[in-house]
Amino acid sequence: MIYNSFQNFHLSTDIIRALNSLEYKQPTEVQSKVIPIAFEKSDLVVKSQTGSGKTAAFSIPICELVEWEENKPQALILTPTRELAVQVTEDITNIGRYKRIKANAIFGKQSFARQKLELKQKNHVVVGTPGRVLDHIQKGTLALERISYLVIDEADEMLNMGFIDQVEAIINELPTERVTMLFSATLPPDIENLCEKYLQSPLHIEIEAAGLTTDKIDHFLLEVNTESKFAVLKDLTIVENPDSCIIFCNTQEQVDDVYSQLKRSNYRCEEIHGGMTQENRLAVMNDFKKGKFRYLVASNVAARGIDIENITHVINYDVPFEKESYVHRTGRTGRAGKAGKAYTLITPQEQKYLEEIETYIGFRLTKIPVPSKEEVARRKTTFERKNNKTPTTKKDRSAHLNKDIMKLYFNGGKKKKIRAVDFVGTITKLPGVTADDIGVITIQETASFVDILNGKGPLVLKAMKNTTIKGKKLKVHQAKE
Repeated sequence: MIYNSFQNFHLSTDIIRALNSLEYKQPTEVQSKVIPIAFEKSDLVVKSQTGSGKTAAFSIPICELVEWEENKPQALILTPTRELAVQVTEDITNIGRYKRIKANAIFGKQSFARQKLELKQKNHVVVGTPGRVLDHIQKGTLALERISYLVIDEADEMLNMGFIDQVEAIINELPTERVTMLFSATLPPDIENLCEKYLQSPLHIEIEAAGLTTDKIDHFLLEVNTESKFAVLKDLTIVENPDSCIIFCNTQEQVDDVYSQLKRSNYRCEEIHGGMTQENRLAVMNDFKKGKFRYLVASNVAARGIDIENITHVINYDVPFEKESYVHRTGRTGRAGKAGKAYTLITPQEQKYLEEIETYIGFRLTKIPVPSKEEVARRKTTFERKNNKTPTTKKDRSAHLNKDIMKLYFNGGKKKKIRAVDFVGTITKLPGVTADDIGVITIQETASFVDILNGKGPLVLKAMKNTTIKGKKLKVHQAKE
């Protein structure tokens, strides 16, 4: 059957409503093939390129299949990076918004104690990196007995980052009666062995591609000397004048150096690498998604799984050490059917990596000369005009979904013996408000947060200032972001 609409999957009205708000128009190929089989609760091995819509392919059926009434996690999703864990959590929260699906991200370099408290809440889906997930399992702070769905996302990157042993340790702790879905851009032997060992007669889905990279990306190679490398980078950005560009370096030190030099040259840019605090990394990625600056100087932490719309250019300032990294870096552009350009600057010392990359991707990068002084001079005025202009903020696909939602803060929680049902019971008694207007409810020790849907937030906020909950008068105001 050809699925040319999400309606064809017979999804609930809550999920369809969210997908419409998110402007999901038509299923991608991977979504068309995965979603019907996921509903049959078969184990799956999915080989599909980055940018193909894999996250929604597993998020939609998980949001549909989990039972809202169950308080303990029913789905566990493993991701190789913290940024991807956050992104997947956001996607599941948005798709499951009207069904009130609660998703929680857990990863390292974030307070374990805080995560422990959040995991005590009602959670339908837990998304996390293998190390931190295993920590919670070993300390008994992540309930596993209701886990019915396991997703291993970006499995080949798990292997590259040395997480496969941790993934196996997690699998061995999970209920054997479950659905397991594994997604990967490539299927090296160790991943094939993992599938054979832990998946039950899995169905294999492979989304055909011309090669390891999409044909929507043009790949170019510029030969440079180490001394002239940064000057060539600047000239290239002047000639290309990208709307949105990631510049990849191999080390944190190189990221810092290139970022500092670009900043001194008045580029609107930011940097991201593994040495930064998680809070800063997430803030930078959010601002880049919104289009607040044009140039992101990054280590490989931004190379995998991060979905940012309309990145027009990727520049490898350093040739990646590993051939797989070339695919994942350049896969940040040319997404969702759009065209992109990938440039690699190569010094004589880096030539040894090029042959391996070209053998791996199955074609040669197109050699081009470095920009000429005349061409740079001719394009400079146009470049400076764009560089001095404040970038247009990118449209956030979830903005329409979230515009009618207000999150309310109440200064009472578990210590005052307040439960989610107390909020539901109280708020649904307000004139003009029904249970359909209440979203995700989070009860913490001394505070609670309630999402009010359908534009009813101001009405509920005003009414609750003079309404008691379980006989208690709580302070209430709109929660800060």
